[in-house]
Amino acid sequence: MRENTAQKTLKRHYSASPQRSITVGGREVLLDSEGYLCNLDDWSEAFAVALAQDEDLALTEEHWEVIRYLRAYYRDHGVQAQVRAMIRHFTQVWGGQRGSNHYLHEIFPRGGPQKQGNRLAGLLRTKGEH
Repeated sequence: MRENTAQKTLKRHYSASPQRSITVGGREVLLDSEGYLCNLDDWSEAFAVALAQDEDLALTEEHWEVIRYLRAYYRDHGVQAQVRAMIRHFTQVWGGQRGSNHYLHEIFPRGGPQKQGNRLAGLLRTKGEH
């Protein structure tokens, strides 16, 4: 199977030094110091569940909707979704209150949807993140 542009971009722009690992399905998966995948091909739904548990987050269907949105957005556009795009999308899907920036940060308490959401979705750190 040929790599699409987004997959090539991921591999070209991300090389993290492993700092820790998490066990997913009996296998060690390497993470950088902030919990982002070192090998983006290691992402799976089981990874998202394991990392969420490690971050004391119980995934709900809302979390999965955001994770799927983030992965689809990256696949379609080759970049991570900006918070503005997330708010616009989820306001249309969930309504004004639940689609708000405040609510998205409430359900992703460790850095909001752009940090914690991207980690759980197996995506890159956003530009400018330390």
